[in-house]
Amino acid sequence: MGLNYEVFVWLGVCLTVAFAAPDAVNPDLVIAKAQKSVDLTTQLPKIVTQLTLENAGQSGLRYVLVAADPSIANGLSFVGASVKSTSDEEKKLKVTETTVTGHQDKSFYRVDLATTLEPGKDVTVELEMIYVHTLSPYPSHITQSEKQFVRFTGNVYFYSPYKSRTQTTIVTCASSSIDFFTREKPSTQADKVLTYGPYEDVDAFKQVELVVHYENNAPFLTVSHMTRVIEVSHWGNIAVEETYDMVHTGAILKGPFSRYDYQRNQDGVSSIKSFKTLLPSSARDVYYRDEIGNISTSNLHETDDGVELELRPRFPLFGGWKTNYYIGYNIPSFQYLFSKGDSYALSMKFVDHVFDDQVVDHLTVVVILPEGAKNIKLKAPYEVQRDADKLHFTYLDTVGRPVVTLHKDRLVEQHIQDFELHYVFPKVMMLQEPLLVVGAFYLLFLLVIVYVRMDFSISKDEVSECRMRVASLVEQTQAVHDRRSALYQSYEDAINKFKSSKDVATFTANRKRIDQDHKQLTNDIAGLQAKLKTEQSDAGERVSELQRLDSQVREQLGQAIGHADRLVAGRISKQQYLELDGAVRAKRDELCQTMDAIMNSF
Repeated sequence: MGLNYEVFVWLGVCLTVAFAAPDAVNPDLVIAKAQKSVDLTTQLPKIVTQLTLENAGQSGLRYVLVAADPSIANGLSFVGASVKSTSDEEKKLKVTETTVTGHQDKSFYRVDLATTLEPGKDVTVELEMIYVHTLSPYPSHITQSEKQFVRFTGNVYFYSPYKSRTQTTIVTCASSSIDFFTREKPSTQADKVLTYGPYEDVDAFKQVELVVHYENNAPFLTVSHMTRVIEVSHWGNIAVEETYDMVHTGAILKGPFSRYDYQRNQDGVSSIKSFKTLLPSSARDVYYRDEIGNISTSNLHETDDGVELELRPRFPLFGGWKTNYYIGYNIPSFQYLFSKGDSYALSMKFVDHVFDDQVVDHLTVVVILPEGAKNIKLKAPYEVQRDADKLHFTYLDTVGRPVVTLHKDRLVEQHIQDFELHYVFPKVMMLQEPLLVVGAFYLLFLLVIVYVRMDFSISKDEVSECRMRVASLVEQTQAVHDRRSALYQSYEDAINKFKSSKDVATFTANRKRIDQDHKQLTNDIAGLQAKLKTEQSDAGERVSELQRLDSQVREQLGQAIGHADRLVAGRISKQQYLELDGAVRAKRDELCQTMDAIMNSF
């Protein structure tokens, strides 16, 4: 359902663009003054034009059209416009690409004014255009010790669909070493600044080629491809990893590279030794690595605006040389992830500051959302390309995490703006991973319990099984013997009670009960003895000896009972009884010790 909805949305957008009415150049709009400033001090030509717009018609105007200069239109990366408000604050104006009736061969941008420009009124608009790869190294190859010269080709005039009353162009070069520049009168040079104009009554779409050949040793560093992976976790963390493929797009190094000369003479002024990357102020656990491993030639500094990471490649970069690396860090999610109920909004920069005057030829942004996120909607600050959503699987995932992939080409610092990603995530899904962990441990323990209770051997071990059976029978014999030994004391107690009470009937009843218990236990031991003989003859013989000794103990107990009868009947004196009973008791104790020794021998 979500996929069909997105298809219909994109179809609607495409139809709207295809059938949108083209704009038209309004002849009532006149440029009263145009001051064009061309900054050529870095690898990015930056053209800022102050336009004083005047409405010479009879109706209000809501927008102004800006034409891309065809001489450098292929390198146009960013178009921005602003106007100063009454409080002297800059207010950004909406800029959109459009088509113009009768000029289908040209590129136009529509700038919507903050307020309607009434007839007879004027407004000053600042127009900013950033170009990439429009400075050509000339010569294209230089040696290690040579300086770098570049050539810029543009337009002396401000290229516009409107007539201008007056125009001025100011070109600022990186140095005063200027080999050549176009001389369109009136034009002057003052150190590294070239001034053209003022020119009066300039026609629309006027072009005069502007060529400047000058020294420029600024870093010509380009990110040919950058991948920015943002992994969102609702457990309080957002992990960011950025992979870079970089190339020095300046004059290509001619001849060999000498590190000795490079360090001794400090030559190679156009080479790149290091650069600084800005990270969010809350970034932590920062790492900087390449295919070899960790790169230790880096420094991390905390500033008021953020975390400054100074990166130094393993080797200096000369023209045509390439390098690649990746950095990563963690940031707390509460600063970038906002929620209301089950609705969430992720707000982060589409591209971050890589280095000063950066150029990113191609950027891929990959956002990995938590498992269970749905109804994903993107709000981008400018036009980007979005691939079909995919799934990413990692630990504790079941159906996969939604992945949003975005692309954009030719990015500069002005593209450092926030994008928003809205989605729905049920809070109950937070319990999924803990429950999976609990369930996994439960199954693990259950498997261990089953495993230790199962016999996985292919053949039976008869010796081991026999030993286990004998041990079980001996244990049972020991238990029965302990109970039978306790009866010996019961006999002793009954005799002592008989001597004191002289109650023959009670003694007879007690003796009969004890005899029955003793007979039962003796039979039990006899049964165990028979089983032991079948398993192990030696153990059976020791139990047989135990039974024989028990018979002797019974005989001694019988003698003790007879002596007690004679004492109670008065047939022997007490002194005689004590002598006879002492001899019986000594014999009985000796027999019991022997029986205990036999049981301990198992």
